[in-house]
Amino acid sequence: MNSEISVVILNYNGEKHLQNYLSEVVKYSPEAQVVIIDNASTDNSINYIEENYPEIQLIKLEKNIGFAKGYNKGLKFVKSTYYILLNNDVRVSKNWISPLIEGMKKKEVAGCQPKILSDRDSRYFEHAGASGGFMDTDFFPFCRGRIFDSIEKDKHQYNQELDVFWVSGAAFAIKAEIFNEVNGFDERFFAHMEEIDLCWRAQNLGFKFKAIPSSVVYHYGGGTLGYESSSKIYLNFRNNLFMIFKNYKGFIAPKLFRRMSLDFLAAFKFLVSGKFTFFFSVFLAHIDFYRNVPSLLKQRKKLPKKRKNELIGLYKKSILASYFIKKKRNFNELKF
Repeated sequence: MNSEISVVILNYNGEKHLQNYLSEVVKYSPEAQVVIIDNASTDNSINYIEENYPEIQLIKLEKNIGFAKGYNKGLKFVKSTYYILLNNDVRVSKNWISPLIEGMKKKEVAGCQPKILSDRDSRYFEHAGASGGFMDTDFFPFCRGRIFDSIEKDKHQYNQELDVFWVSGAAFAIKAEIFNEVNGFDERFFAHMEEIDLCWRAQNLGFKFKAIPSSVVYHYGGGTLGYESSSKIYLNFRNNLFMIFKNYKGFIAPKLFRRMSLDFLAAFKFLVSGKFTFFFSVFLAHIDFYRNVPSLLKQRKKLPKKRKNELIGLYKKSILASYFIKKKRNFNELKF
């Protein structure tokens, strides 16, 4: 099936989320085809989709291959100009698609995201994306509306469109042509930060990303791996090192040493706090990074020699210092 716009949902054992959210995705996405890539669910997801939504294109994968590879493989069967990748626990609203498509009309704009509020409490931004993603000088990600665990109430303070460093994988709109040009998500990531890595790679080629708050969605969040999951700690620490090593343009050694030192401090804090599984997760993340250095080095050698523009959405200070020392909890307190 061909359509200019495809809303593509990757699902794994998400029948409950599909029951709660899919009807509104179909209702409020009349200009798009809705596609579900199923990552070999063992619950009743497939039967639920086939019985209740026979019009939806259903792509069945043979095993659970994660977020990154699952999307890469499934999207090969989707022929569209624009992809909107949507988590299965996202509630969409009326007219949520057209502002995103309009935001990608300019040639240099690769992708965008809506304003993402919490479906648990719609007065607040949601952790994964809020109103656009940023990175600090040590490449710690944070959002307009969420810094670490401080989540702001939405008072319409971030309703302006803005160029950002990265857009959230929870509701990730991108031109199909550019997704394919950068070879999609890095499949070694499995899950977490693969969207930030993709945005960084696209920025290195001169493309931009935008937050479009006139489009609003509501994300339940923490459905596959909870926010306090040791697996999530492992993936976030490991994938962040992968991403820096692959994409940072410049002499990598001091940047990597500084970041690994900060990781050591985080691991030490987990240890003294009695969070032994989290401490071990950071240790394993670093071991896996060392193991992958040869292949990462090959990718690093493919970095374009020149980038057309400076990285957009880069906070040239330490978000750790701003947050923990200067006590700046809200995005609008930061000075870029």
